[in-house]
Amino acid sequence: LLFDEIEKAQPDVFNVLLQLLDDGRLTDSHGRVVSFKNTVVIMTSNVGSPLLLEGMDADGGIPERVRDQVMTQLRQTFRPEFLNRIDEIALFTPLSRSEIKKIVKIQLDRVGKRLGDRQIRFEATDDALAFIANAGYDPVFGARPLKRYIQRHVETALGRRIIAGDVADGSGVTLVARDGALDFDVTPPAEPRE
Repeated sequence: LLFDEIEKAQPDVFNVLLQLLDDGRLTDSHGRVVSFKNTVVIMTSNVGSPLLLEGMDADGGIPERVRDQVMTQLRQTFRPEFLNRIDEIALFTPLSRSEIKKIVKIQLDRVGKRLGDRQIRFEATDDALAFIANAGYDPVFGARPLKRYIQRHVETALGRRIIAGDVADGSGVTLVARDGALDFDVTPPAEPRE
C-alpha cells in the first residue's frame, strides 16, 4: 500500500494510519474490519529534500549532520505517535549523472524498439546520451522530466523527419549531439540487390 507525499495528507488520514500501523487492521463506520496483517505500507515524503540536495557529498553520500537535520525536520512535521509506528525511514539521494545516463539509454532503447516496426535502426552516441542527461534532468524533480524531454526533442523531432520523408523505412538513424543541440545522422536504406 503506497502513500505518496504523505506530508500532504489531511490530518484525519494520520488518525486512520495510526490504527492501521498499530493494529494491522481498519474498522469502517459500519463496524466492518479489514485486515492489513500481510500488507507492506510504504510512505514517501519530500520533507527534508532541500536539505538532502544541498548537503549531499560530491560522491552522493549523505553526511551524518544532514541526516540529523532531515530527521529533525521529520519530527517537526509528523506527530511522535505516528513516527513511532514506522519501522524504518530510508533517505534517498538524488540520482547521479551516470544513473541518469542509464535511464536515458533505457528510454531511447524503447524509442528504438518502436522504430523497429518500420525497420528503422536507431542508436544514440554517448555524447547524445550525456547531452540529454544534462538537459533533461532536474535534481528537484528527478528523472521524470527526462521522458518529456525525450518525447519533445527526440520522438517529435524524429517523427517530423519521418513524415517529411527524410527518414524512410529501413533507414539507420543515429542520434548525435552537435553544436549544442541534438541532431540525427540518417543512413538511407540499402538498395535491394538483384
